[in-house]
Order: sequence, then structure tokens, then C-alpha cells
Amino acid sequence: MVSLGSAIVESLRLRRPLAVLDLEATGRSPFTDRIVEIAVLKLYPNGERDFRCKRVHPGMPIPPEATRVHGITDADVMGEPEFARYARGLHEFLSDCDFAGFGIARFDLPLLRTEFQRAKIEFSVQGRAVIDALAIFHTKEPRDLAAAMEFFCGHAHPKPHASKEDVLAALEVLEAQLARYEDLPREVEALHQFCDPSSGDRIDSDGKFVWRDDVAVIAFGRHEGTPLAQLARELPDYLRWVRNGNFSPEVKEIVRNALEGRFPERGVQI
Repeated sequence: MVSLGSAIVESLRLRRPLAVLDLEATGRSPFTDRIVEIAVLKLYPNGERDFRCKRVHPGMPIPPEATRVHGITDADVMGEPEFARYARGLHEFLSDCDFAGFGIARFDLPLLRTEFQRAKIEFSVQGRAVIDALAIFHTKEPRDLAAAMEFFCGHAHPKPHASKEDVLAALEVLEAQLARYEDLPREVEALHQFCDPSSGDRIDSDGKFVWRDDVAVIAFGRHEGTPLAQLARELPDYLRWVRNGNFSPEVKEIVRNALEGRFPERGVQI
């Protein structure tokens, strides 16, 4: 830990401290889920470092699917303070910082802003730099079929974006992946689950509605994470907007049924 961050301080011209941030949460929505752990490494331009990591009680049960990701259970946060107890001190700790992390632009910073709002504290990154290593990764390392063929198969794609060649290339890449990663499942259904871990929780094929603790919830938009029954009861106009919008027939059928008081049941085909 002593030298952690030294290369960044030497490589980047820091005008002010850089807060390298990561949050673990109850789910993937930065607007409805809650923080369960906060880690911040604050790098100062003079080379000094200050590392802080805290568990946080989210004020709600931690879903099993979230625990499978970060390993934090309800028992682990029992007795821990809620975010509001840390909010003012954390806000002061971050007040003079730029930010860095992996995927922070779309998740960690919006989630942090939402938690500060709940604590009645204004938090903004306006005027501050945000360095997202995920954005750099996607920019510098192409993630298309041609790049996969080069990486896994050791030769260039002969004719990208030609259907026949793309089919053969995709098959060659898959074969190379199965040979390279011995821990990949060998059963088709298990490999499907590996490729899309959340597929078993989907209610519709697009995943616009999902199961959370056997309750049907919406999985997109500003009401992400809200139970479908609650939307039908309190925000029927929003569901009518979905029903009339650019969504699949499957999604629209779920919404039509909800507006009529009929809701999905787990294990029952729509």
C-alpha cells in the first residue's frame, strides 16, 4: 500500500487531489439502489495518500444477486451506520478532488450523488475532472469481432462485416475461448447463464421487467427498481406511456395486464 498510486502521481500532472473511488451497492441502479461499502484512495499532488474504506447499512435488505457479486451480506452490515452518518465527513473529504475509477461515470458517481441527495447534501462533479478507466479501456481496446479474432485466434478477420465470414469467425472465436478458458461451462444452458447472469431474473426477453425477491419490478428508466404493482397503483400514466411507446409487444402486454390489475407470477409463462 505504501507505493500505491505513486505511478499516477508521477505520470499525471495533478492540480488537486485525485479521489480513486469504488462503491458496492444493493444493485445496479444508481437511482434506486443503496451503498453498502465505500472505498476512496485520495492521492495528493505531493505524493501523499489517504485511504478510507467503510461498510454502510443500506437501510434495505441486500438482494442475493448483489451478494453474489461483492460478497457482502445483511449480517456484514448489521450494526453499521447508514450513509447519512458518513455523508458530511465524506463530502468534506471529497470537496477538493477530481475523480478516478472504473465505470464511475455511469454508476459510482451517480449513485453517490443520489445518496448525498437523500442526506440533504448537494454534491456535484461539475468543474471537476472524471477519469474513467473503463472509458479508456473501451476506447483503446476494440471490442468487436475482428479484435476478438486477432486476440483469441492469432490472425486477422479475413473479411469483417460479411455475413458468411462473420459466422465462421464467431464460431472460430468461440472454439478458441472454450479451449483457452477451461473453467467455462460445457453445458449450453450453463454457458448461457455465464454469458448473461441476469437472464434467469428476466420477466420479458428484453429484461425491461425483472424479478427481485420474487416481486416484479421495472428495470429501466427513472423508476428503475420500483415494483410493477406500485407503478400500476401510483403511476398509471407512466405505464400508459410505456404501453404506447417504442417497446416490444411482450413488454406492452405486461403493462396492459398490470393496468388491468393482473401481474406476472414467477414460474408462469406470460
